[in-house]
Amino acid sequence: MEGARLWKRTPSMTASESAAKIFEDLKKLPTHDVEVEDPNPVTHAERNPLQSEYHSQEEVEAIAAHLKRNLELLVVRIFSEASKVSPAAGAQQEPLKIRWVEAYFPFTSPSWELEVFWQGDWLEVLGCGVIKQELLNNSGVPDRIGWAFGLGLERIAMLLFEIPDIRLFWSKDARFLSQFKDDKIVRFQPFSKFPECYKDVAFWLSSATTSAAGGAVPFHDNDMMEIVRECAKDIVEDVKLVDEFAHPKTGRKSLCYRINYRSLEHTLTNKEVNVIHEQVRRTLVERFGVEIR
Repeated sequence: MEGARLWKRTPSMTASESAAKIFEDLKKLPTHDVEVEDPNPVTHAERNPLQSEYHSQEEVEAIAAHLKRNLELLVVRIFSEASKVSPAAGAQQEPLKIRWVEAYFPFTSPSWELEVFWQGDWLEVLGCGVIKQELLNNSGVPDRIGWAFGLGLERIAMLLFEIPDIRLFWSKDARFLSQFKDDKIVRFQPFSKFPECYKDVAFWLSSATTSAAGGAVPFHDNDMMEIVRECAKDIVEDVKLVDEFAHPKTGRKSLCYRINYRSLEHTLTNKEVNVIHEQVRRTLVERFGVEIR
């Protein structure tokens, strides 16, 4: 699910007036009492840059505050309503906690992900950010500024129904489909799964890797996820960054990701996993110029 909020910024308005207009809209929103972790500044020159050609810091502070309040309220409402009808209703539950994490998306800057603390771990439920002004300019609305978000409905459903694997939503297995009916939240009952197969991929990169075609290309966790999905399709259960360090002399950065391969339909052989894993390694080199360790 996706959404956006825009404000009109006329040529006669100063940046302070534009920001004040957004802050006035923020005051109209309700508040909540859920614990929120948000330790990072709104912008960072390298990690989460301001679109300084188009926006002032004051405007982005206002847009970010409005964005975060709206999406926090959305998540709080979803989980508050679900708790009333969930299988665990009435049991002692840990209070809801959410946090904001810096992120990278091609259509927003600065950008963030919103995570919910669930069963001892943080789970991403949405991504968002200040809309790239070039997109609005090219869409015929150069006098607009604002924010946009994309929410993973599957991620929310995983929390509410206690479904451990997102790939199950595309499964045609009757053992899965028969468990759910409209307007009713039930706890997913696991059924037997085929064995998993772990493979690690470690590589060197600099602060800005170089692609095979030349030129600096920043590397993000999302890039790794995209390559794995592209190469392995639906036979990957999980991808985690398990190690990272910088060489004390050269300053080069090394990353190691662990990929958990598991099919929902059959037992994977080591041979077929090796073929797919090699494709992941090769794509990393071709697209980002990394050095496989």
